[in-house]
Amino acid sequence: MSGHSKWASIKHKKGAADAKRGKLFSKLARAIIVAARDGGGDPDGNPTLATAIQKARDASMPKDNIQRAIDRGTGASGDAEAIEQIVFEGYGPGGAAILVDALTDNRNRTTADVRLAFTKHNSSLGEPGSVAWIFEKRGVVVVDGSRYGEDDLITAIDAGAEDVREDGGLLRVISAPSALAKVREALEGSDVEIQSADVVIEPKSTVEVKGSDAKSLLNLIETLEEHDDVSEVHANFDIPEEILESVIA
Repeated sequence: MSGHSKWASIKHKKGAADAKRGKLFSKLARAIIVAARDGGGDPDGNPTLATAIQKARDASMPKDNIQRAIDRGTGASGDAEAIEQIVFEGYGPGGAAILVDALTDNRNRTTADVRLAFTKHNSSLGEPGSVAWIFEKRGVVVVDGSRYGEDDLITAIDAGAEDVREDGGLLRVISAPSALAKVREALEGSDVEIQSADVVIEPKSTVEVKGSDAKSLLNLIETLEEHDDVSEVHANFDIPEEILESVIA
């Protein structure tokens, strides 16, 4: 189990992901806008949009806000958004590989801010492709392993899931990104309560980070995640859970 997976799980339990709802809604709206702009406004024919809408619903984003974001992306509102998607790659303390997904209307501003965050935390940005090869994209549905067993998730396999993995008391149902929506629907149709469902970028391998490097790395990730233009941060670190707990306590 990677440290970043534990990091995300702890934040979820503590409610940190929704602590600043206004900022969260802004980030979710940008993701919807870009998905609708690039793939059209019909979620049935645009899996990326379908996933972005579901994430917004999971965060209790109002239906009207979601529709406005779709309309802005497609230009139906007469106000098409000039939002650009940028991926930054670099290395953090302890040699951890980091991918930063950003959605911005000002590339120069966002690039300067991300570069400054890396520099302040003894880290460095790399060239495109320098760490992307370490990661792969997957659809992941998470359920409570204390309530459900693999037998309860058979419908997910029938819907296109490729694997079920135990992960610190949770069960992670793995699929291709394109199959995520069907897997989620199948589980919900079987009355399985879902903790989260998302297309995630996960590392193929991890590096162990300890001591002062661990705290510096987590501080860097928090700084990046707090930035208005940053939508996701991915890293391949493995850090003892007690350090993760202490950082966000």
